[in-house]
Amino acid sequence: MKVFSQIRKNLKNDFSNLKTVKVALLGDSATQFLNQAIRGLGYDRGFDLQIWEADFNQIELQITDPNSELYEFEPEIIIIFQSSHKLLGKYNKLKVDQHSQLCANEMHFLSHMVDTISGQSKAKIIYYNYTEIDDTVFGNYSGKIEMSFLYQLRKLNVELMNFASATANFYLCDLSTIQNLLGKPNFFQTSVYINTEMVLSIDALPYVASRTLDVIGALQGKFKKCVILDLDNTTWGGIIGDDGIENIQVGTLGIGKAFSEFQYWIKKLKNRGIIVAVCSKNTESVAKEPFEKHPDMVLRLDDISVFIANWENKADNIRQIQSILNIGFDSMVFLDDNPFERNIVRENIPEITVPELPEDPSEYLEYLYTLNLFETISYSNEDTERTKLYQIEAQRASVQQKFTNEEDFLKSLDMVSVVESFNKFNKPRVAQLSQRSNQFNLRTVRYTDDDIDTLMADPDTYTFSFTLEDKYGDNGLICVIILKTESAETLFIDTWFMSCRVLKRGMENFVLNTIANFAKENGFAFLKGEYIPTAKNDMVKGHYEGLGFHEVDGYWELDVNNYEQKITHITKK
Repeated sequence: MKVFSQIRKNLKNDFSNLKTVKVALLGDSATQFLNQAIRGLGYDRGFDLQIWEADFNQIELQITDPNSELYEFEPEIIIIFQSSHKLLGKYNKLKVDQHSQLCANEMHFLSHMVDTISGQSKAKIIYYNYTEIDDTVFGNYSGKIEMSFLYQLRKLNVELMNFASATANFYLCDLSTIQNLLGKPNFFQTSVYINTEMVLSIDALPYVASRTLDVIGALQGKFKKCVILDLDNTTWGGIIGDDGIENIQVGTLGIGKAFSEFQYWIKKLKNRGIIVAVCSKNTESVAKEPFEKHPDMVLRLDDISVFIANWENKADNIRQIQSILNIGFDSMVFLDDNPFERNIVRENIPEITVPELPEDPSEYLEYLYTLNLFETISYSNEDTERTKLYQIEAQRASVQQKFTNEEDFLKSLDMVSVVESFNKFNKPRVAQLSQRSNQFNLRTVRYTDDDIDTLMADPDTYTFSFTLEDKYGDNGLICVIILKTESAETLFIDTWFMSCRVLKRGMENFVLNTIANFAKENGFAFLKGEYIPTAKNDMVKGHYEGLGFHEVDGYWELDVNNYEQKITHITKK
């Protein structure tokens, strides 16, 4: 982690080629240095964060005034920092019989503020939870008496989580965890607070900024989707080829416990939807043996989406994993105990994240916890099936190699697609896919559940979701189209994004056939598309031209009345 002085040096760099995001920062205490830390660290994460900072303790004034500088700035993200120290001040001013109402009062105020923002802005809200202050008035009895400050503070953090889970466009950033990590003396320094109204120490600022950027990055579609594991001395202790299956270290005894706990963490990531792959210098049959036969292994072969074990260069093997998964290298994390292998991968694939694992395996997990590598802003039931989906994709890739003719391979898949408008059942997956799709995304517009509700209610908007299933399995919802009425004769393709899992299956042709038919049947003469370039979507730069659209004034148009249906081996179900 960079220290604050290093982060602040980034402010002198050229931000002009970075993605611009407008951020408003409101706090009840001094936030000038926090502003600098967030913007400076944003440079390292690839963002030009244009931050408007409210004056000290102006949260309510800025939010409730519809003509305030906040709304004039038109932020995409609003960060709200209400500190535990100011909260303690409110508690101290309450009458004794009102102390037990502190949490309810704050949640009522927060709900009103969020509703007010939603009425004035489409901005996403990042809200810092509360760090703990134990005033020791009741000692350990604080946990049993509702009127104590510590009871109210802890209750407030729980209610914040409940509120966040039920509120669209509202995301928590966990300051409490950072204070636990650093220790309160390092997180908060009394002399600084008394003299400057800063509740975050200089040492804490990089950590707070990092967690804040994790959420901002996720809101902008930057996710880690895959963890790639080395095996020997990373997933288990020892070298399977030399020590044999009976002598590797895994289980409940000694250092084996550290590796088992590491595997439990990987298993939880897999259950959450993170793709797990293996890249090991080993003979494949030997490398697979512990997964198949060792009684203490937590991970099994059915937890692994792609398993590559050979004696080739690991960077080349990771490229093979990437080609099967069809995700960006910047979405991947590679874990290996060997510094030499880590450096080889870093030098050859600079986009991939390669943590510098500690020498002592017992420290792996605590170190990885601090990195918060797998931030997310959404979760759906389909996430739990992701490993199976990619295992099936690896099977398809293997079968495809046996076909000399691609058309014959596509015919053999027996592909079918369900085409539906957005509804309450597919809405969570549509929102999630919009957040995660970066490469095959023509305009890269992100949607929350709340945004999708608005689209569904708009009579001039037409929505389409596409699934894809074949004889090997069901890929689920993999493509989204949003059409908007631009004129009496033109439909604008506001959104077209698709999962890279299904590239080269003819889905683009099937989708265009579907929306061209829809336009024609509803009296429209033209489909109009737009490509907005980003750092990641270069692969669809020629998308519309390749489908037969013609460029007109920077846009792409298709005459649907003269459109000839494209050949596709996908059947509408």
